[in-house]
Amino acid sequence: LFGPTRNPWNTDRIAGGSSGGSAAAVAAGIVPVASGSDGGGSIRIPASCCGLFGLKPTRGRNPAGPDRGEGWSGMSVEHVISRSVRDSAAMMDLTSGPDVGAPYWAPRPERPFIEEVGADVGRLRIAFSSVPPSGAPVDPECVRAMEGAVRLVADLGHDAEEASPEVSAEEVFEAIRIIMAAGVASTVAQYAAARGRPASPSEFENVTWQIAQIGGEAPASAYVTAAQTLHRVGRQVGRFFEKYDVLITPTLSKPPLPLGILDMMSEDAEAYIEALWGYASLTPLFNVSGGPAMSVPLHWTPDNLPVGVQFVSRYADEALLFRLGAQLEEAKPWARRRPPVRA
Repeated sequence: LFGPTRNPWNTDRIAGGSSGGSAAAVAAGIVPVASGSDGGGSIRIPASCCGLFGLKPTRGRNPAGPDRGEGWSGMSVEHVISRSVRDSAAMMDLTSGPDVGAPYWAPRPERPFIEEVGADVGRLRIAFSSVPPSGAPVDPECVRAMEGAVRLVADLGHDAEEASPEVSAEEVFEAIRIIMAAGVASTVAQYAAARGRPASPSEFENVTWQIAQIGGEAPASAYVTAAQTLHRVGRQVGRFFEKYDVLITPTLSKPPLPLGILDMMSEDAEAYIEALWGYASLTPLFNVSGGPAMSVPLHWTPDNLPVGVQFVSRYADEALLFRLGAQLEEAKPWARRRPPVRA
């Protein structure tokens, strides 16, 4: 609505979304950390685009109150985007814990998350896959980023083999589409009610308004069916992590896109959603399952664009990701890299 958010690494590229402004501010050195919400990848996606560390916490780890119990049937969670693993862990210690009256919360950690940074990781059973659930193509640079991460964890003494959860991509993405649209419709209606007058299309980006209309027209039964799909798929993913400690994938299917491809002022919301799923096809599954996942800045393209690698662990085990993230950061530091545009 007010112009594009630009990537400090290349101002003709996107910063990712939806927490792109936060990532751009951290990457440019304006602030050390900034808040992000992740309902389908919106902490991990901008972290990947902007060369930063972004961890999506477990469902219920950070409180969603006091005005709501959950976001998008539990898919949407809050945390921060940061430059270092340490800062992300420290912020989670400051913000996490049960909320009074919350419908659920994540199990308490055994110790503060900051104490996991630098702690022994042990020898992990790691799966990896560059193939999204949808089978959408993945750019060779993103595959190279993942392959480099797999070699790195092997060098660090972990066991890695190719494997991934088996789910129905069509069911997953249709469920996400319904729940996301219903959530946007509800939010628009709440703002209108708070102001005491109807919302107007001129007050919203075109895609936001169109998605709200899709959500408002969907039957309530479709929402319930979508929520049941999420729960079933979450159990499938949970069983996968009974065998493996961590799953590695590319964070995104392409490096940061040029501005204008994912245009929120587009007149065609369905085409926008289809393009978005093609770009961010590897992150939403873990919003569905509810476990933690992080994007780690381990790769840059020959033209100096950052490419993140996603690491996922079992439900409520952020501690493992912080330990592994710190090990990766020590082995392949990224903090000294600075984009051309910076404060």
